[in-house]
Amino acid sequence: MFENLTEKLQRAFKNLRGQGKLSEEHVDAALREIREALVEGDVNVGVADELLAKIRKKALGSEVMLQLSPDQQVIKIVRDELLELLGKHAKPLFASRPPSVWLITGLQGSGKTTTTGKLAKWLSAHGHRPLVVSTDVYRPAAREQLAQVAKAIGVACWPAAGTDKPLEIARGAIRESKLSAHDVILVDTAGRLHIDDELMKELSELKRELSPAEILFIADAMIGQDAVNSAGEFHRRLGLTGVILTKLDGDARGGAALSIGKVTGAPVKFVGLGEKYDALEAFYPERIVSRVMGMGDILSLIERVEETVDQKTAAELERKIRRNQFTLEDFRDQLKQIRKMGSLDQLIGMIPKIGPLANLPKDAKVDERQLKRVEAIINSMTADERDDHSIIDGKRRKRIARGSGTSVQEVNQVLKQYLQMRQMVKQYGAAARLGKMKGLGKLAGLG
Repeated sequence: MFENLTEKLQRAFKNLRGQGKLSEEHVDAALREIREALVEGDVNVGVADELLAKIRKKALGSEVMLQLSPDQQVIKIVRDELLELLGKHAKPLFASRPPSVWLITGLQGSGKTTTTGKLAKWLSAHGHRPLVVSTDVYRPAAREQLAQVAKAIGVACWPAAGTDKPLEIARGAIRESKLSAHDVILVDTAGRLHIDDELMKELSELKRELSPAEILFIADAMIGQDAVNSAGEFHRRLGLTGVILTKLDGDARGGAALSIGKVTGAPVKFVGLGEKYDALEAFYPERIVSRVMGMGDILSLIERVEETVDQKTAAELERKIRRNQFTLEDFRDQLKQIRKMGSLDQLIGMIPKIGPLANLPKDAKVDERQLKRVEAIINSMTADERDDHSIIDGKRRKRIARGSGTSVQEVNQVLKQYLQMRQMVKQYGAAARLGKMKGLGKLAGLG
């Protein structure tokens, strides 16, 4: 996400480098490029113009820090104003007396049911006991779909057999939650292709009767400003407490994320970054701004590592590294850990655009199949070969290639990559787990 916007902002900042002083002419030239970047990035035009007016006022005002170069001054001001635009991190709301009811709303096809499952999984991972229920009695098999989602992620689903009235279904779920100690109820509501009075009347009734702690609107980031406008209408008629942007990983522009909060008045609370049920993240404005500015998102990367890396395995790897015992089997296990962390495109997007990664072409794609081929090659080796790479001669390489369905050249390439990784972890010692990220590009077939 944000690739195009980030690239254009970086170009605007680059044009300011080498200037001795930040003049009005320089500011206006930079703002024209920044405006073009924002509008092409699908940021709401009114939001973009208001943002630029604030940036210009600060850039030409007394707040400019004299110790910074012109490009650094503008970067700081743009960053500060983007943070102001997105607001503070909005934490989920919970009722003082459980269960808390979260009403999930949105247009048909926006991903409400899947996002309900993602939210349930997120809540479970954060110490809650969610119960999901569908009040969509119009779309064929809507309730069955949610039941299948709930089964896949291992959370409870209220079946609501015997009634087709949304309010009665929701009331039954509340009674069940009190009996079985569920502290959050996720109510997946019906959607429409277009907002209509019948839908809003039903949602208003559910809101009045259930007193939800959260009324969340699911917005498809791929449809850009249409999602923003729909969210604004829902907020006007329901009073949203927050927005969840789905499919943000597939939107290279990302403008909806920057403008939806300002237009609707409801903060973005979560973002969906993939199809898997764990591909949901809390929305942290400062991290999003860092990604937009090309500064990466190291905090999210660290959290992803902490969630997926087994601490016992990590400690054992550290011991092996200190003793220079990093084997091909360890190499394979590290690739598995990386794959568990999610899409490699996402991981690389979290790394600051500095060093070798700064020069990657904007359309560079990580070939995740390469990691699977590497694993297949290592799995085709014997235990002795994985333990001691030096015994792998030409005859063994041919056997390994046949066993993994690859070529001898690919086997040679894997051995070369392993030796590079071995040298790197030897050099960085206990910090090898972070150091391995630097080799991500080559491992994924970019080098």
